[in-house]
Formats: sequence, structure tokens, C-alpha cells
Amino acid sequence: MYLCRLGCECPDLDCETIFEPSEWKSVWMTIRREDPPSKPPSLNAMIRMIASLGGYVIRRSTRRGTQTLWLGLQRVHDLSTAWESFGPD
Repeated sequence: MYLCRLGCECPDLDCETIFEPSEWKSVWMTIRREDPPSKPPSLNAMIRMIASLGGYVIRRSTRRGTQTLWLGLQRVHDLSTAWESFGPD
């Protein structure tokens, strides 16, 4: 719930305030299928990508919920563990 609230209150915050580089970079490459940018994305963009891993369909008319974010965070853990073990960094 804290992450949902923070995403609404401070959407332009740097995502590295909350997420480790291995977390946001692995999600970026999974969702966007391109190399991560040198500058971390905003917290709002990161939360939307994570929620999409949990089943959220990105639309302007809907907001992501805590359940899709929670499921997405479980996938983030898996992706970041793989990134740390086998990734390019």
C-alpha cells in the first residue's frame, strides 16, 4: 500500500529511491525489451511496469491496485535475483 501511495503522491521521484539498480533494470529489459537507460525512470513509470507484471493492463482510465502490484513485486524479486546471478552487470 505504501508503494501505491508513494506512486500517487510523488510520481516523478527517481525509482532508485525505492528500487535497487538490479530490480529496475531487470524489469525494464523484461517489459520494454531494450537496454535500460543510463538515468533511472520515474517511480510512477516503474510502478506501472511492475503492476503489469502482476496482471495490470495499462490504460488511462484505470489505476493499478495493491494486488497487481504485490504480484508484480514477486516477479521483480525473481527477475532481480536472475539479474544479479547472470546479468550483464
